[in-house]
Parts: sequence; structure tokens; C-alpha cells
Amino acid sequence: MSNIRITKQFNFETGHALYGYDGKCRNVHGHSYKLSVTVIGRPITDTSHVKLGMVIDFGDLKKIVKEDIVDIFDHATVFNKNTPHVELAKELTDRGHNVILADYQPTSENMVIDFAAKIQSRLPKNISLFSLKLQETDTSFAEWYASDN
Repeated sequence: MSNIRITKQFNFETGHALYGYDGKCRNVHGHSYKLSVTVIGRPITDTSHVKLGMVIDFGDLKKIVKEDIVDIFDHATVFNKNTPHVELAKELTDRGHNVILADYQPTSENMVIDFAAKIQSRLPKNISLFSLKLQETDTSFAEWYASDN
């Protein structure tokens, strides 16, 4: 049986600021992110299995990504916890805003690395994360490939 890649796409809105950056992104701003999650595995061949012919049920993949990424990052603001933005984060949190203090500078590159680790930890043993594509704007994105890591 062949290995097959399947992809599920997700959309979410997230704000961030890049502390110490020398461009406009040092200011708090947001993006309409598009995340493409591709996994690889062999389709189920057991004729008695309810998911016969599937690598993974798209609904099962959706549940993983929604719980660990979309539901957490959607309409949140992400700051690097090791920057002075923590003062702003505290004020926003005190006012009822959803703020994430990350262990990293919240660039698309670092976010996609974080997302890969989160998804890999939840996938069934027979399924592997093949790649992620995190699109920040219509023309800018970061990609993560298992083969590169």
C-alpha cells in the first residue's frame, strides 16, 4: 500500500509584536493566518474498520489542530515573554484580552516550529507530520518540513 499525504487548511486571526525589530512589525498588529497541515501515512486496509481507506479522518486532524492551535491563537495577541511587552500583556490581560506569552519571538518561522511540535505530539503513531505552511499575508509564508528536521 502506498503512503498518501493529506492536507487540511485552517484560518485564524492573531495579533503580535516583534520586540527589538527594526521595521513596522515592532508595533502591535494582526494577521489573518492560513495554516496548511499535511500528514502522511498509509490508508487503512482493514475492511471491518469504519475508517477504511483513510489515512486519518479529516475530522480527527481538525480536532487536534483546533484544540492545540486555532482555539488558542485565534483572536489572541502573542508576545515574547522575555521582552518588555510583558507589561503591555499584563494590562491587556487585566482588561479581559486573550494574550499568549510565548517562549519565542512570535515570527511566522517560530510559530510554525511551535505548531509542528504541538501537532506531532498528538498524532497517532502510524501517522507522521509531513509539512506545515503558515501564511501570514497573501505573499508571505513560512514552511516546516519533517524531512528538513
